[in-house]
Amino acid sequence: MPESALTSPLIDSFGRVHTNLRISVTDRCNIRCFYCMPAENVEFMDRAELLTFEEIERIVKVAVPLGLRKIRLTGGEPLVRKSLHVLVRKLAAIEGIEDVGLTTNGILLAEQAQELYEAGLRRINISLDALDPVKFEKITRRQGYEKVIAGIQAAQAVGFNPVKVNAVAVRGLTEDEIVPFGHFARRTGVEIRFIEFMPLDADNAWQREKVLFAHEMIEKLSAEIMPLVPRAGQDPHAPASEFEFEDGIGRIGFIASVSRPFCMSCDRFRITADGKLRNCLFSLEETDVKTMLRNGTSEAAIAQAIRASIAAKKEGHEINTARFIQPDRPMYSIGG
Repeated sequence: MPESALTSPLIDSFGRVHTNLRISVTDRCNIRCFYCMPAENVEFMDRAELLTFEEIERIVKVAVPLGLRKIRLTGGEPLVRKSLHVLVRKLAAIEGIEDVGLTTNGILLAEQAQELYEAGLRRINISLDALDPVKFEKITRRQGYEKVIAGIQAAQAVGFNPVKVNAVAVRGLTEDEIVPFGHFARRTGVEIRFIEFMPLDADNAWQREKVLFAHEMIEKLSAEIMPLVPRAGQDPHAPASEFEFEDGIGRIGFIASVSRPFCMSCDRFRITADGKLRNCLFSLEETDVKTMLRNGTSEAAIAQAIRASIAAKKEGHEINTARFIQPDRPMYSIGG
């Protein structure tokens, strides 16, 4: 195989260059958010099916010469994976990796924040859909609100800056959380990122009518607190459109996957916890990289498989068309 197979960039047929890999380290979770997992009787992968830390490290080392620069660790809940800081340290040490991030529900974060930061983690997103503890429990179907708040505080205390809080916005459920989150951003310095409800729920109960749209949230925050204005110097590849209140206090982002798809600027691809490569969150096809890793496949062949997956990426997710097909895997199984 030519040397270019190991080094040429990951470009799809629409000219999008891929530099950002989301790695799921587990499908297990300690809460049961309705938009992600069933409430009970969840069948998790056998632990032997999960990629080892060494296998994850090998994938990253193959992808770095192809242009990979950023990594985000996800789940499930990644902090339930034992000794996750060991993996963070391995990945942060790879030459060419500029940024290692983590998305967590925050329940176990207070006890792990320090060692994760010391291992080289620098970006952190904490999922919290409601500031009302009762509503939190309704959404997550578990207790733990106080632990999430403690996790946010611990992340700030050890030096993560900014700390981003992800809140899924659902019509008929979280409208009255929008303004309190705006005040929370202004009071604490965290950056709130509202995420439009997407069709990746395990119960297949998503309806477009349940999506609370970004423009509605912008209008509500602007009317009830003060006007939001776009932030300067935004990353064109970032999924969130970033705003701040006009007095400069309080940052708010909106991931408007439904109302304002950002597919044409996407630079991300994914590895599931069981080693399947996906070129899109909503992809219907996967490439089995784990089997390649475990049967002695060469790095050049793995690189070519990654390249082929990216080359086959579709133009967009098609949520707003009659052609849309919801993936068989729910969010917790794909990796958030």
